[in-house]
Amino acid sequence: MRPQAPSRYRGDLEDLQSLRSGAATSDAVIHTAFRHDWSQFAESCELDKRAIETIGAALQGSSRPLIVSSAVGVAQGRAATEDDPPLSSPSLPRVSEATAVALMERGIHAMVMRLPQVHNTVKQGLVSYLVAIARAKGVSTYIGDGQNRWPAAHVSDVARLYLLALERGAAGARYHAVAEEGVALKDITTAIGRGLNVPVISISQDQAQEHFGFLGFFAGRDPLTSSAKTRAQLAWNPTGPSLLTDLVNMRYSEA
Repeated sequence: MRPQAPSRYRGDLEDLQSLRSGAATSDAVIHTAFRHDWSQFAESCELDKRAIETIGAALQGSSRPLIVSSAVGVAQGRAATEDDPPLSSPSLPRVSEATAVALMERGIHAMVMRLPQVHNTVKQGLVSYLVAIARAKGVSTYIGDGQNRWPAAHVSDVARLYLLALERGAAGARYHAVAEEGVALKDITTAIGRGLNVPVISISQDQAQEHFGFLGFFAGRDPLTSSAKTRAQLAWNPTGPSLLTDLVNMRYSEA
């Protein structure tokens, strides 16, 4: 199946009748779509909320499961766990998880899947934007000492975890699709620098917004994340390649 263009994804999310009828005739629903338009991020979050509410309404009164995709959070001084609240703020108004929780409170069999940087040798979540910025600016960049860490998981492991959640997941549960608790940003940007054959440098936090654009909000964060509870509950054992392995094997000339 050929991948759909971003404009088609936007149309699908806006077509609430299509979402409603699709959910009504499904045995289960996995919601992973999100319009990554960073110039209208608040509008994208509101679109996501309406889509989730529409799907939930179609599942009301049944035991059919709904998995809503979200993002990992940040816990100060330790790895974030499945019991920590979702990441949301006025500057990051994504409410996918909060919307799922509201559905859970209405008796809908909803679960949350928190995603890290999901990767293969083609795309790596927000890391793909780091590659694009390094290519455009001729330098691969990290902030400060670059020891802030981004969690990651290979796409094959994440897909298997979604399946396990459908088969065994508990209503109201939060799961972490995290294979690596954290990969240092300096190591990530060093791999990118080698792949693109560009210098690797450090910049200050004050320079981050200008250099990274929208990614400056994320680049200095340290969202170390545990998946111990998820692994124990769903017997999930990720075995895919690491993020750095995929970055080393990425065909940068074709990306």
